[in-house]
Amino acid sequence: MINGDNNTPGPVVNRDTMPFAAPCRELAPLAPLQWVRLGIADLRHAPGASLVYGAVMTIIIASVSLSAWVYGSQWLVLAMICGFVFLAPLTCVGLYAISAQLERGQPVSMMRSLRAAFRRCFGNEMIFALVLLVIFFIWARSGMLVIAFMTGNEGVTQQNLLALLGVGSAVGAVFAAITYSASAFALPMIMHRDVDAITAVVTSVNAVLRNRLAMLVWLIIIALGLLLGFATAFVGLVVILPVIGYGAWHGYLQTVDASAFPRHEAGITSVPRS
Repeated sequence: MINGDNNTPGPVVNRDTMPFAAPCRELAPLAPLQWVRLGIADLRHAPGASLVYGAVMTIIIASVSLSAWVYGSQWLVLAMICGFVFLAPLTCVGLYAISAQLERGQPVSMMRSLRAAFRRCFGNEMIFALVLLVIFFIWARSGMLVIAFMTGNEGVTQQNLLALLGVGSAVGAVFAAITYSASAFALPMIMHRDVDAITAVVTSVNAVLRNRLAMLVWLIIIALGLLLGFATAFVGLVVILPVIGYGAWHGYLQTVDASAFPRHEAGITSVPRS
Protein backbone atom coordinates (compact mmCIF):
# COMPACT_ATOMS: atom_id res chain seq x y z
CA MET A 1 0.00 0.00 0.00
CA ILE A 2 1.30 3.49 -0.86
CA ASN A 3 1.32 6.12 1.83
CA GLY A 4 -0.88 9.14 1.07
CA ASP A 5 1.90 11.74 1.19
CA ASN A 6 5.00 10.00 -0.18
CA ASN A 7 6.14 6.94 -2.07
CA THR A 8 7.27 4.93 0.95
CA PRO A 9 5.32 1.85 1.98
CA GLY A 10 2.62 2.58 4.49
CA PRO A 11 0.46 0.46 6.75
CA VAL A 12 -2.11 -1.86 5.26
CA VAL A 13 -5.49 -0.17 5.23
CA ASN A 14 -8.46 -2.05 6.68
CA ARG A 15 -11.27 -1.27 4.24
CA ASP A 16 -13.88 -2.34 6.77
CA THR A 17 -13.01 0.75 8.80
CA MET A 18 -13.27 3.14 5.86
CA PRO A 19 -16.13 5.68 6.13
CA PHE A 20 -19.11 5.36 3.80
CA ALA A 21 -18.47 8.87 2.45
CA ALA A 22 -15.82 11.53 2.85
CA PRO A 23 -16.73 14.69 4.78
CA CYS A 24 -16.78 18.03 3.01
CA ARG A 25 -15.75 21.57 3.86
CA GLU A 26 -18.10 24.53 3.75
CA LEU A 27 -17.29 26.91 0.91
CA ALA A 28 -17.77 30.61 0.43
CA PRO A 29 -20.33 31.32 -2.32
CA LEU A 30 -17.66 32.79 -4.61
CA ALA A 31 -15.11 30.02 -4.03
CA PRO A 32 -15.53 28.76 -7.64
CA LEU A 33 -13.91 31.97 -8.88
CA GLN A 34 -10.68 30.72 -7.33
CA TRP A 35 -11.16 27.38 -9.06
CA VAL A 36 -11.26 29.23 -12.37
CA ARG A 37 -8.07 31.10 -11.47
CA LEU A 38 -6.32 27.84 -10.57
CA GLY A 39 -7.64 26.24 -13.76
CA ILE A 40 -6.16 29.06 -15.83
CA ALA A 41 -2.86 28.62 -13.95
CA ASP A 42 -2.80 24.91 -14.86
CA LEU A 43 -3.50 25.80 -18.48
CA ARG A 44 -0.55 28.19 -18.48
CA HIS A 45 1.73 25.58 -16.89
CA ALA A 46 0.82 22.91 -19.45
CA PRO A 47 -0.40 24.78 -22.54
CA GLY A 48 0.54 22.14 -25.09
CA ALA A 49 -1.21 19.13 -23.56
CA SER A 50 -4.14 21.28 -22.43
CA LEU A 51 -4.84 22.81 -25.83
CA VAL A 52 -4.40 19.50 -27.64
CA TYR A 53 -6.90 17.89 -25.27
CA GLY A 54 -9.25 20.85 -25.64
CA ALA A 55 -8.95 20.75 -29.43
CA VAL A 56 -9.72 17.02 -29.61
CA MET A 57 -12.80 17.39 -27.42
CA THR A 58 -13.92 20.47 -29.37
CA ILE A 59 -13.63 18.63 -32.69
CA ILE A 60 -15.74 15.77 -31.32
CA ILE A 61 -18.42 18.10 -29.96
CA ALA A 62 -18.48 20.20 -33.15
CA SER A 63 -18.64 17.13 -35.39
CA VAL A 64 -21.55 15.60 -33.49
CA SER A 65 -23.44 18.89 -33.34
CA LEU A 66 -22.93 19.74 -37.01
CA SER A 67 -23.85 16.21 -38.09
CA ALA A 68 -27.04 16.42 -36.04
CA TRP A 69 -27.85 19.78 -37.64
CA VAL A 70 -27.18 18.65 -41.22
CA TYR A 71 -28.75 15.19 -41.04
CA GLY A 72 -31.30 15.81 -38.30
CA SER A 73 -32.84 18.98 -36.97
CA GLN A 74 -32.32 21.77 -34.47
CA TRP A 75 -34.15 19.62 -31.91
CA LEU A 76 -31.56 16.89 -32.35
CA VAL A 77 -28.79 19.44 -31.87
CA LEU A 78 -30.44 20.57 -28.64
CA ALA A 79 -30.69 16.96 -27.50
CA MET A 80 -27.00 16.42 -28.26
CA ILE A 81 -26.04 19.51 -26.27
CA CYS A 82 -28.18 18.38 -23.33
CA GLY A 83 -26.67 14.91 -23.58
CA PHE A 84 -23.22 16.44 -23.32
CA VAL A 85 -24.20 17.73 -19.88
CA PHE A 86 -24.60 14.12 -18.73
CA LEU A 87 -21.44 12.75 -20.35
CA ALA A 88 -19.15 15.77 -19.90
CA PRO A 89 -17.60 14.61 -16.59
CA LEU A 90 -16.05 11.60 -18.34
CA THR A 91 -14.33 13.84 -20.87
CA CYS A 92 -12.35 15.53 -18.09
CA VAL A 93 -10.44 12.43 -16.97
CA GLY A 94 -7.40 13.41 -19.02
CA LEU A 95 -7.46 16.93 -17.60
CA TYR A 96 -7.57 15.56 -14.05
CA ALA A 97 -4.49 13.50 -14.93
CA ILE A 98 -2.65 16.62 -16.10
CA SER A 99 -3.57 18.52 -12.94
CA ALA A 100 -2.34 15.59 -10.83
CA GLN A 101 1.06 15.72 -12.47
CA LEU A 102 1.30 19.49 -12.13
CA GLU A 103 0.43 19.26 -8.43
CA ARG A 104 3.25 16.75 -7.89
CA GLY A 105 5.70 18.87 -9.86
CA GLN A 106 6.11 16.14 -12.47
CA PRO A 107 6.67 16.64 -16.21
CA VAL A 108 3.31 16.58 -17.95
CA SER A 109 2.71 13.38 -19.89
CA MET A 110 -0.98 12.98 -20.51
CA MET A 111 -0.69 9.58 -22.18
CA ARG A 112 1.34 8.07 -19.34
CA SER A 113 -1.01 9.42 -16.72
CA LEU A 114 -4.10 8.33 -18.65
CA ARG A 115 -2.76 4.80 -18.97
CA ALA A 116 -2.13 4.66 -15.23
CA ALA A 117 -5.51 6.21 -14.40
CA PHE A 118 -7.54 3.88 -16.62
CA ARG A 119 -5.58 0.82 -15.57
CA ARG A 120 -6.08 1.63 -11.90
CA CYS A 121 -9.64 3.05 -11.93
CA PHE A 122 -11.15 1.44 -15.02
CA GLY A 123 -13.77 -0.56 -13.11
CA ASN A 124 -15.06 2.36 -11.04
CA GLU A 125 -14.95 4.71 -14.02
CA MET A 126 -17.02 2.29 -16.09
CA ILE A 127 -19.57 1.91 -13.28
CA PHE A 128 -19.82 5.67 -13.07
CA ALA A 129 -20.14 5.96 -16.86
CA LEU A 130 -22.90 3.34 -16.84
CA VAL A 131 -24.82 5.28 -14.19
CA LEU A 132 -24.59 8.46 -16.27
CA LEU A 133 -25.63 6.59 -19.40
CA VAL A 134 -28.70 5.15 -17.67
CA ILE A 135 -29.68 8.61 -16.41
CA PHE A 136 -29.22 10.01 -19.93
CA PHE A 137 -31.41 7.32 -21.51
CA ILE A 138 -34.14 7.84 -18.89
CA TRP A 139 -33.99 11.58 -19.54
CA ALA A 140 -34.20 11.04 -23.31
CA ARG A 141 -37.17 8.71 -22.93
CA SER A 142 -38.87 11.18 -20.58
CA GLY A 143 -38.39 13.92 -23.16
CA MET A 144 -40.01 11.80 -25.84
CA LEU A 145 -42.96 11.04 -23.55
CA VAL A 146 -43.40 14.75 -22.78
CA ILE A 147 -43.51 15.54 -26.50
CA ALA A 148 -45.94 12.69 -27.19
CA PHE A 149 -48.37 13.61 -24.41
CA MET A 150 -48.29 17.37 -25.04
CA THR A 151 -48.46 17.41 -28.82
CA GLY A 152 -50.58 14.37 -29.64
CA ASN A 153 -51.24 13.97 -33.34
CA GLU A 154 -50.80 17.68 -34.05
CA GLY A 155 -47.05 17.74 -33.57
CA VAL A 156 -45.21 20.83 -32.37
CA THR A 157 -47.23 23.97 -33.14
CA GLN A 158 -47.03 27.62 -32.14
CA GLN A 159 -49.83 27.03 -29.65
CA ASN A 160 -48.15 24.24 -27.70
CA LEU A 161 -44.50 25.22 -28.22
CA LEU A 162 -44.21 27.42 -25.13
CA ALA A 163 -45.82 24.85 -22.83
CA LEU A 164 -43.70 22.09 -24.35
CA LEU A 165 -40.49 24.03 -23.74
CA GLY A 166 -41.52 24.81 -20.17
CA VAL A 167 -42.40 21.25 -19.19
CA GLY A 168 -39.49 19.77 -21.12
CA SER A 169 -37.04 22.18 -19.49
CA ALA A 170 -38.40 21.36 -16.02
CA VAL A 171 -38.03 17.62 -16.61
CA GLY A 172 -34.56 18.07 -18.05
CA ALA A 173 -33.54 20.27 -15.13
CA VAL A 174 -34.40 17.52 -12.65
CA PHE A 175 -32.21 14.98 -14.42
CA ALA A 176 -29.44 17.54 -14.94
CA ALA A 177 -29.47 18.40 -11.22
CA ILE A 178 -29.16 14.73 -10.29
CA THR A 179 -26.27 14.26 -12.70
CA TYR A 180 -24.54 17.44 -11.61
CA SER A 181 -24.73 16.51 -7.93
CA ALA A 182 -23.49 12.98 -8.53
CA SER A 183 -20.62 13.89 -10.85
CA ALA A 184 -19.32 17.21 -9.52
CA PHE A 185 -16.59 15.59 -7.40
CA ALA A 186 -17.00 11.84 -8.00
CA LEU A 187 -14.52 11.28 -10.82
CA PRO A 188 -11.75 13.46 -9.30
CA MET A 189 -12.15 11.49 -6.07
CA ILE A 190 -12.00 8.16 -7.91
CA MET A 191 -8.74 9.21 -9.56
CA HIS A 192 -7.28 10.76 -6.41
CA ARG A 193 -8.21 8.19 -3.77
CA ASP A 194 -8.74 4.43 -3.64
CA VAL A 195 -12.53 4.50 -3.36
CA ASP A 196 -15.41 2.77 -5.08
CA ALA A 197 -17.87 4.56 -7.35
CA ILE A 198 -20.72 4.49 -4.82
CA THR A 199 -18.62 6.17 -2.12
CA ALA A 200 -17.47 8.82 -4.60
CA VAL A 201 -21.03 9.55 -5.79
CA VAL A 202 -22.44 9.76 -2.25
CA THR A 203 -19.57 12.07 -1.27
CA SER A 204 -20.21 14.27 -4.30
CA VAL A 205 -23.96 14.55 -3.64
CA ASN A 206 -23.34 15.40 0.02
CA ALA A 207 -20.75 18.06 -0.87
CA VAL A 208 -23.06 19.69 -3.43
CA LEU A 209 -26.05 19.75 -1.08
CA ARG A 210 -23.98 21.29 1.71
CA ASN A 211 -22.56 23.98 -0.58
CA ARG A 212 -25.58 24.90 -2.70
CA LEU A 213 -24.68 28.53 -3.32
CA ALA A 214 -21.08 27.84 -4.27
CA MET A 215 -22.08 24.97 -6.55
CA LEU A 216 -24.77 27.13 -8.15
CA VAL A 217 -22.09 29.72 -8.91
CA TRP A 218 -19.89 26.97 -10.38
CA LEU A 219 -22.78 25.72 -12.50
CA ILE A 220 -23.40 29.24 -13.82
CA ILE A 221 -19.69 29.60 -14.65
CA ILE A 222 -19.74 26.30 -16.56
CA ALA A 223 -22.93 27.23 -18.43
CA LEU A 224 -21.59 30.67 -19.40
CA GLY A 225 -18.31 29.14 -20.49
CA LEU A 226 -20.03 26.59 -22.72
CA LEU A 227 -22.35 29.22 -24.17
CA LEU A 228 -19.34 31.39 -24.97
CA GLY A 229 -17.68 28.42 -26.60
CA PHE A 230 -20.69 27.70 -28.81
CA ALA A 231 -21.08 31.42 -29.60
CA THR A 232 -17.52 31.49 -30.95
CA ALA A 233 -18.29 28.67 -33.39
CA PHE A 234 -16.74 26.13 -30.97
CA VAL A 235 -13.29 27.79 -31.15
CA GLY A 236 -13.48 29.10 -27.59
CA LEU A 237 -14.09 25.57 -26.27
CA VAL A 238 -10.45 24.72 -27.00
CA VAL A 239 -9.47 26.92 -24.04
CA ILE A 240 -12.69 26.82 -22.00
CA LEU A 241 -12.92 23.03 -21.65
CA PRO A 242 -9.44 22.63 -20.08
CA VAL A 243 -10.08 25.50 -17.66
CA ILE A 244 -13.38 23.93 -16.56
CA GLY A 245 -11.75 20.51 -16.14
CA TYR A 246 -8.86 21.88 -14.10
CA GLY A 247 -11.24 24.02 -12.08
CA ALA A 248 -13.35 20.97 -11.20
CA TRP A 249 -10.24 19.19 -9.95
CA HIS A 250 -9.23 22.08 -7.69
CA GLY A 251 -12.83 22.41 -6.54
CA TYR A 252 -12.72 18.80 -5.41
CA LEU A 253 -9.47 19.37 -3.50
CA GLN A 254 -10.88 22.39 -1.71
CA THR A 255 -14.26 20.83 -0.95
CA VAL A 256 -13.77 17.15 -0.10
CA ASP A 257 -11.66 15.92 2.81
CA ALA A 258 -10.72 12.48 1.50
CA SER A 259 -7.73 12.01 3.82
CA ALA A 260 -9.33 8.93 5.42
CA PHE A 261 -8.97 7.02 2.13
CA PRO A 262 -5.64 5.76 0.75
CA ARG A 263 -4.24 7.92 -1.99
CA HIS A 264 -3.33 6.49 -5.37
CA GLU A 265 0.36 6.46 -6.15
CA ALA A 266 -0.25 8.75 -9.11
CA GLY A 267 -2.57 10.98 -7.09
CA ILE A 268 -1.79 14.36 -5.59
CA THR A 269 -1.68 15.90 -2.18
CA SER A 270 -4.97 16.87 -0.61
CA VAL A 271 -3.86 20.45 -0.10
CA PRO A 272 -4.78 22.70 -3.03
CA ARG A 273 -2.18 24.93 -4.59
CA SER A 274 -2.44 28.53 -3.43
